[in-house]
Amino acid sequence: MTEPKSRRGIQSIEVGGTLLQALVDAGTPLALRDIARRAGMSSAKAHPYLVSFGKLGVIEQDAASGHYTLGPFALALGLQSLTLRSPLRIAIPAITALADEIGHTAAIAVLGSHGPTIVYIHESARPIHVNMRAGTVMSTVNTATGRAFLAYLPDRIAQHYLARERDDPAVTAQEAGKRSRTELASIVAEVRGHGLARAVGAPIPGINALSAPVFDHTGGMVLAVTTLGPAGSFDADYRGALAKAVRACADGISRRLGHHPQ
Repeated sequence: MTEPKSRRGIQSIEVGGTLLQALVDAGTPLALRDIARRAGMSSAKAHPYLVSFGKLGVIEQDAASGHYTLGPFALALGLQSLTLRSPLRIAIPAITALADEIGHTAAIAVLGSHGPTIVYIHESARPIHVNMRAGTVMSTVNTATGRAFLAYLPDRIAQHYLARERDDPAVTAQEAGKRSRTELASIVAEVRGHGLARAVGAPIPGINALSAPVFDHTGGMVLAVTTLGPAGSFDADYRGALAKAVRACADGISRRLGHHPQ
């Protein structure tokens, strides 16, 4: 029986999609043979797809290692998809206004497959030189952004990301935040008590950060509003003007998403 036209697809695109899925699932650059193995095909079959994806910018190949990773067009697609969703449409202008008000860089993070992930950054007039850009995955324990998620995620989900971070061979023991349950409970209590998280001079020396949770109408955390700047000019006091501004920004976004705190 002939398949209805509305259901008919293009097989080569679907085959190529398995290669992209392999890269997404890996969460790290892969050699050709490893991508092909994960996608269940030979390297000879996979290579032409990767060449075409490379021409489109969907993937890119590191000149030194020869490994493949997702490219700029893949990032643009992902960010555009996120932007079309209501929380980000509301949050982007709000954090842009926040950054202009406080004079520090502000960012939005969502929970990605590998952990809290930066999806938008608004640089201040005084940019800081830190390795943070759209797509950066933040430590769940050692960053203000990660701590905000840690405090408000359901425990089973939080434990999943903590375990993933601890078991990542590319992350050092210090970065992985191998802390006791008592220490983790203390972090969670502090964040919940103040309504936002902070990082003072760590994990980046000389840089302070504050991060506040944003909730939707279900009461679930959907993103974090984070701001950061040089320790000399960035007041990370929970009772300071910066903290109040970040909390107010996050609360305003939450209200627009239908959140009504008890």
